[in-house]
Amino acid sequence: MNADDSNILARGRVATRLPAQDLDRARRFYSEVLGLEPVDERPGGLLYRCGGTEFAVFGSTGAAPGTFTQMGWEVDDLDTVVAQLRERGVTFEEVDVPGLRTKDGIADIDGNYPSKGARGERAAWFRDSEGNLLGIGQPVV
Repeated sequence: MNADDSNILARGRVATRLPAQDLDRARRFYSEVLGLEPVDERPGGLLYRCGGTEFAVFGSTGAAPGTFTQMGWEVDDLDTVVAQLRERGVTFEEVDVPGLRTKDGIADIDGNYPSKGARGERAAWFRDSEGNLLGIGQPVV
């Protein structure tokens, strides 16, 4: 028996949930700025699909923590994605902490993704209209 056969969570799919204090504002941001449209909409929530995975934005009275990456995309060409998003008005976070420093919004992170055969990652972060911190990463092989 495979170790995962008895673990219900290991067979499940992971989906991100992001809070929005103003769901209409969030929908406009994800549509107009990120170019994403919901595949399903219900009272209090929007469901999006990207690359075979899902995330939901739901109406919440709580504030987004915004102190850590809440969701991220892995892309093949970080520079192109960052440039396209900047053209759409996205402002990228500048980070300068021990072990992590961005230059023009992009960080080179040695050692990330060793399980994918990568020697590191290039990454950038931005906030959505609700203050959620979102990341974009590209493995460096």
